[in-house]
Amino acid sequence: MEKLPPATGLLWIKQGFALFRKQPAEVSMLFLGYMFMMMAVGIIPVIGQVLPLMLVPAFSLAFLQACINIEGGKRITPGLLLTGFRSPAVGNLLKLGAAYLLAAAAAAGASSLIDGGVFWGVISGQTALDAKTVQDSDMASAMLFSALLYVPVSMAFWYAAPLVAWHKMGIVKALFYSFFAVFRTGKPFLVFALAWGIIGVVLPTMVSLLAVILLGGSVAVMVILLPLSVALTIIMYCSFYPTYTAVFGTAEVPPAA
Repeated sequence: MEKLPPATGLLWIKQGFALFRKQPAEVSMLFLGYMFMMMAVGIIPVIGQVLPLMLVPAFSLAFLQACINIEGGKRITPGLLLTGFRSPAVGNLLKLGAAYLLAAAAAAGASSLIDGGVFWGVISGQTALDAKTVQDSDMASAMLFSALLYVPVSMAFWYAAPLVAWHKMGIVKALFYSFFAVFRTGKPFLVFALAWGIIGVVLPTMVSLLAVILLGGSVAVMVILLPLSVALTIIMYCSFYPTYTAVFGTAEVPPAA
């Protein structure tokens, strides 16, 4: 794999926007369907809190397949949400999801070494998040520590789902290849992450502040900010596919079972 220049990270975002622009309504409906299914799974008693994380690898293939359809001039349909579950590798995708759940929980749980378990208590619903909780603990440092630990986790899982489903790799091999693929493309990914930090966080914040100044009232802000946030999230999902093709080439998707 040849080394990619740092500016490739910006190119991926541009390509993601181009994919979104070709079928904006269809890919938006796919995303809203995904969110609805995640919320529906989340209300299941006991396992509802962990099941959405376990299903992330399987659902991620839906958006990759959607991008493939857009490139090929095919329409996006709601049935694409089940792409991962129709794959012959669905069993390994679910195991990959379980591994992702454990890795993410370990990264978050490690924050207890910094703040004595306050951050973990908040995200697990055991502790109420209020000003006193934040002031009386070192939760900010704990969150930063967990975020740093999550970076190698995200690197290992970034390409793992398509490598399992499309390249028929085992879970461990897919995690290994994914980690080092991202590692070797570190500079473009750093630019990619920083750019999305600006586009996805700074831009909506500035828009919301401007809306408050010009329009006033929280309702007006939400009318502007919510569609903008949803659109940016969908474009971000679309930009994941160019990161795959830049490293592994054009996707060759095996037929579903």
